[in-house]
Amino acid sequence: MRSYSISGSVRERQLRSSLDDRSSPIWIDIEAALRRAGFGRIVGVDEAGRGPLAGPVVAAAIVLAKDVPRGIADSKKLNYEQRLILAQALSASAVDIGIGIVSPSTIDCINILQATRLAMRQAIQSLRVTFDCVLVDGDSLPEVQTPVIGVIKGDAICQSIAAASIIAKVVRDRLMESMDQVYPRYNFKSNKGYGTREHIEALRRYGPSRIHRYSFEPVCRILEGRT
Repeated sequence: MRSYSISGSVRERQLRSSLDDRSSPIWIDIEAALRRAGFGRIVGVDEAGRGPLAGPVVAAAIVLAKDVPRGIADSKKLNYEQRLILAQALSASAVDIGIGIVSPSTIDCINILQATRLAMRQAIQSLRVTFDCVLVDGDSLPEVQTPVIGVIKGDAICQSIAAASIIAKVVRDRLMESMDQVYPRYNFKSNKGYGTREHIEALRRYGPSRIHRYSFEPVCRILEGRT
């Protein structure tokens, strides 16, 4: 059974009706159903970096062109080189791309869920083109005026969201690679801020850096052990 969550009062009934049409293949049915319902320009939104112990959470919003690069998939199922190639192709072909970045200090202040939603809203707001609705990976996205459709596991079944997941992942990876030059002790170039054994050992030895998430349990536990 498919899981959709829809927010926004504009044309909500029409959206629900269009998403109940199961005549199209799973990969394209969401966007195709919306276009049949009259929604012309659709935005896909996803994030990267909810789980790491360090670095920002990054979101991407993308409006795909009619000609979509081949090979689009959930970024987690692609290797590093595949993501880079596809991100370059998407950057060249997409109608528009927006990026949202929320810092570790803000994550600590408002929690990772709210920080992720903030990054997604920033990404949407940075788009330069007008659009009719938003497809977002997850339950939905509050405080967005345009109709929003939350698609559970959207990066695996929705092309626009999968494309956004690739862009978000590549942008965040590049940010963490640049942070590796500032904080070489933690090997961010390799672990991208995730809690690998090597990263945890570096945290225990050196303590957290300025870009660590102090509210996350492993970092917090290490801090408490050092006080």
